Amino acid sequence: MEGLDNWQYATIALLFVWSGFVRSGLGFGGAVLSLPFLLMVYNAPLVFLPIISVHLLFFSLLTVLQSHRRNARQPAGDQPGTVNWAFLRYALPLMIVPKLIGVAGVITLPADIVSGFIFVVVSIYAMTYILDRPFQSNSKTLDAFFLLLGGYVSGTSLIAAPLVVPVAASRMDKYQLRDTLFVLWFVLVSIKLLAFVLNGIDLQWRAHLWLLPCAAVGHVIGLRFHDYTLQAETKVFFRLLGSGLLLVRLAGLLRLWW
Repeated sequence: MEGLDNWQYATIALLFVWSGFVRSGLGFGGAVLSLPFLLMVYNAPLVFLPIISVHLLFFSLLTVLQSHRRNARQPAGDQPGTVNWAFLRYALPLMIVPKLIGVAGVITLPADIVSGFIFVVVSIYAMTYILDRPFQSNSKTLDAFFLLLGGYVSGTSLIAAPLVVPVAASRMDKYQLRDTLFVLWFVLVSIKLLAFVLNGIDLQWRAHLWLLPCAAVGHVIGLRFHDYTLQAETKVFFRLLGSGLLLVRLAGLLRLWW
């Protein structure tokens, strides 16, 4: 990531603060709520995806370990663990194969096609936020479909959370959702990073020197916001996010096609 203007570097730094905030605050959305904005600043998916992936591995592991330590201090039997392992044993076998297919696509397809795919998928997510009609699953067949599709979308762009979250939310208590998703993302992103390494994709290690601290600032703020989300209604928050994402999606597609 070299040769950019100063305003691009500054904007990218702020967007990684935002990414860290969303990731730790909600347990999902660090990519889906930041990647479209990043691609508007610099249209290079294979530059940002490795950075987001490494950040997700680092902060998801840190958060889950912190939750485990905090939970261990509670009196025995007060509260089960914050990771729902039964859901992970169900979801991972369904998601891994389409994940690998998606990773192959992001490596081989042109950047404009990958960016266009991301903007189209994000536009669908944005409408569900705006209309307060998130994806919902009420059958085992639909659960499996969402997870299969989520595996593929995660492989291409790391923006599968809106497909996976409804399935996870229907199978566990709210306090388990964030940490369970973090473990799921950790496994899936590890596969993606391994594929990047095997195919010689630049993991942008130099960019991590200045973007990891930015994400850390957002991460700390997000941890406090997470306590709020466990008790508060966040529909207005998501509607505003959806409106912003839809505008960015339209601008991004116009930029790609015209």
